[in-house]
Order: sequence, then C-alpha cells, then structure tokens
Amino acid sequence: MSSAPDAPDRWSLVAVAGLLSFVAMLDMNIVNVALADISGGLDVSAATAQWAVLGYQLPVVALLLPVGRWLDSVGARPALLTATCGFAVCSALAALAPWAAWLIAARVGQGAFAAVLFVLMPVLAMRSVRPELRGRAMSVPATLGPLGAVTGPALGGLLLDHLGWRAVFLVKLPVCVLALAVAYKAMPRDGRLHRPDRRSAADALLVAAGVTVLLLTLTLASSHGSWWLAGALAAVPPLWWWLRGPGGRPVTGALRASGLYRAHGAVLALAAAFAAMHYVVALHLQRDDGFSATSTGLTVLAFPLGMGLAGPLGGRLADRYGARRIATAGAVLTAAGLLLLVPLGDSWSAPDVAWRLALAGLGMGLNGGPTQALVMGAALPERAATVGSAVQLARSLGFTLGPALATAAWGLAAGDGVRAGLALAAVAACLAVPLLAFPVRIPLKAQRTEAVSAARS
Repeated sequence: MSSAPDAPDRWSLVAVAGLLSFVAMLDMNIVNVALADISGGLDVSAATAQWAVLGYQLPVVALLLPVGRWLDSVGARPALLTATCGFAVCSALAALAPWAAWLIAARVGQGAFAAVLFVLMPVLAMRSVRPELRGRAMSVPATLGPLGAVTGPALGGLLLDHLGWRAVFLVKLPVCVLALAVAYKAMPRDGRLHRPDRRSAADALLVAAGVTVLLLTLTLASSHGSWWLAGALAAVPPLWWWLRGPGGRPVTGALRASGLYRAHGAVLALAAAFAAMHYVVALHLQRDDGFSATSTGLTVLAFPLGMGLAGPLGGRLADRYGARRIATAGAVLTAAGLLLLVPLGDSWSAPDVAWRLALAGLGMGLNGGPTQALVMGAALPERAATVGSAVQLARSLGFTLGPALATAAWGLAAGDGVRAGLALAAVAACLAVPLLAFPVRIPLKAQRTEAVSAARS
C-alpha cells in the first residue's frame, strides 16, 4: 500500500476507520448473549452454538499476520471495499442461516474479512492525515474498537430481547453500507488486489495452525481449568517453523528494525490486564456479591465510559507532547486504577468499584491512540500493515490470555481468588509502564537490513 504525504487531510476516512473498527470488535462479543437462543432456534447443542463465536474469533486472530504481509503489497482502496462488502454479506448470510453449518461457515467467512479490517484500519487512519495530526487520527479506531468489544454484550442483549437473535448479525449492515459509500468516494485509487502466492498460502496455514491451537487452549483454560494451558505447547512447532522461514523473517525484521518489541509487549500486557480485570470483577459481583446482571453491567460500564472520554484527549496530547509520554501516562493511570481494586474487601459496593474502573478506563483511553501512533509512526512505510497486524495480534492474544491467567490465579489462591486475579491484572498493567517509557536504540545495521528486505519483497 502506498500513501500520498502531500494529500489533504481526509477525516472522513478516519471516521470510516473508527466505525469499521467498532463493528469488527463488536462482533467479538455481541453474539455471546445470543448463544442460548441460537441453540434453541437451530435445534443444536450449546457446544455447537458456541462455534458461532469461535468461528469468527479463530480466523480473525489466525489470519492477522499473513493478512498484514499481503496488505503491504496491494492497494488499500480495493482491499477496504472488498473486505467491507465481504463482512456485510457474511453478516447477512449468518442472519439468514437455516441450520448450524450454514451459520458457522458464514461466521468463518466474516472473521476472515474482519482480519483484513483489523489490520487495515489503523493504517488507513495514519495515512489519511498529516504526521503532526497522527495521534488524533489514531485515537479514533484505537478508542472505538475496544468500545465495540465492551458494549457488545449490552447491545446484543437489547437486540435479543426485542428483535431476536438474527438481529444480532444484521445490526452492523447500515454501518458497513455507510463506510462503503464514504470510502468509495473519498479514497484515492492506489492499486489492485492479487491472490497470495503459494508461499504466502503455506505461511498462512502455519500461522493459522499455531495461533488457532493457542487461542483454543487459552479459551478452554478460562472455562475448563488452568491445566488446559499446557496445550499451548502444541502451538510452538508450527509458529517456530514459520518464524524461521521466509514468511516470518520479514515480520521479525520489521519489528527489530523499528524497535517495536517493547511496545507490542505493552499492548499485550494492557489487553491481558483489562480482560482479566473484567472477568474477575463481573464474576465476583454476580456470583459472590449478589449483583443483578443489570447492576453488574452498569458498574462495569464505568471503564468504557472513562475510556471513551479520554480517547480523543489522548490523541491531542500525543500530537502536542509526544506519543510515548502520553502512552506511558495512560499506562500509569490504568495500573493505578487496577492496583486500587486489589485492597477492596470481600463486600464491594458499586460506587467503590466504579470509580476505580473509571480511573483505569481513563488511562486506557489516554494510552490507546498514542500507542498506535508510536508503533505505526516507527514502522517503515513498506511494512506498515505488517507491523499493524502484529499489534492487533498482541492485543487479541492479550484479551484471550487475561481470563485464562485470572482463572489459573483464582484456582491457585486458596480462599482469596478474587484478590489474586485482580493482583495479576494489576501486575500486567504495571509491566506495560517500563515497556513504554524507555525507548529502544535501534542498530543502524538492523534498519539497513530491513530496508533492503522490504525493497526486495
């Protein structure tokens, strides 16, 4: 993909990036609340209905890295239009599903197109504005994406109560149509699509196999016991073969040349901290403190509210004071909010929990856009999608890893599992602070090597 540095700012495309990030992340969680109705409506078991969720999540995560490599060599406009159309069509097919196999196939296709959107959206936001406005632009998809994830269950429940489970798949269609209309008019023509070659297809299979095994074991660990974590070892061989091969070397080279390993580690740590906190707090409020589902939802809503308020501010501050400073400050606030949850006693009140969650949410809002701007700004132009895909993979794995580790900590801490789970979330957030605060000196040799590699590929 190429960019035109002298082109005027296109904030309409930044809005498209934010809206598509929102709906792509929305689909990660919105279907969860409809699984019982899907099971009854299609007359299948609960385990089969669960694949309406896994069928989307698995291709999203498994295809991120191969998609990033592919997007670096094709036009952004045709990629965006094709992925958005495919996402919308598969959503409609899922809503029309007469039987479970149809639904699962539609969800797998939807997840594959969503992988393209996840990688493309931050690149689109970055390249739609001047460098001095990059923090502001990056904060839009970086804020709206996670907000889609956390609002998914609430929106899904509302649709389920009034319109039935099929409406859960149709709600994204108007947003997709709007995004298509704006992108078709505003995006410059910049190339064509081409099929991945055989080597790329083989790389995709290796990455998909390893990441799928890893994602499944982490998901099962959060619901079937921490011993499932041992199954993650099966993901090592295919991922190792890929890293040592011609497909993995450009990815690791791009990260090494831009000194982005620490930033990716911070993204993973903060995502795991948020997911672990959300899992422990929601479970404890409903199971141990007797909160209703509505009261729990309203209490936990303090986090996305804080995040939504701070997101635009984080982008503006990053443009003025530097992305690294604001990203680090956001991580500090998130860690502080989670640390303050740990000393709470066995009996929680909604206000006590809510203001701590709001503080952590403010930190995540300040952190999201600046971190994206820091990462994407350091990437070589020829590797922007590759680096962006690695960020999305780190975040996705963090969201899955958090509940699994919280479950393990809960099980190991006899009689005080809640505090152990929250302490784990706080420690993960604290780890992100030094990873963001201290820049890495990039060896000149690594920069030259990656530049040559990018020119050849």
